[in-house]
Amino acid sequence: MSTETEIKEVGARWAAAELTGDTAVLDELAAPEFRLIGPFGFVLDRDQWLERYRGGRLVNTEFSWDDVEVRDFGGVAVAIGMQNQKTTYDGHPNDGGFRVSHVFVREGERWRLVHVQLSLGSPPGPPA
Repeated sequence: MSTETEIKEVGARWAAAELTGDTAVLDELAAPEFRLIGPFGFVLDRDQWLERYRGGRLVNTEFSWDDVEVRDFGGVAVAIGMQNQKTTYDGHPNDGGFRVSHVFVREGERWRLVHVQLSLGSPPGPPA
C-alpha cells in the first residue's frame, strides 16, 4: 500500500473520530509529542486537544477532511487538505472552513499524528 493511501486512511479515521468526539481513537492516533496550532495561533498539547471533548465542551455535527495532498518524506508524511466543520464549543458556534496541515511519523508499521496546523480557509471580512 502506498504512503498516500495509508495516510488518507489514517486521516479518515482521525476525521471520523473528530466528528464523533471519540477520544479513544484520537488518543491512539496521536503521538505523545502531538501539538496543534489553531487558526489564531493558540497551541494545544495532546492532553489539551483530547480534553476539548470531555464533558461535551466541543461538539461537532459535521466534520470533513477533503482535497488532501500527501507528500512522502520516508518516515515522515505531510498531508495538506481542507477541514470543514459545524461545531460548538462551550455552546457557542465554532463553525469554519480551514486549510489544515497534518504531519505524520511512521512508528513501526503504523503512522502517528504529531502535528496539526489550521489556517483560515478564506480571508476575514473587510476591516471595520
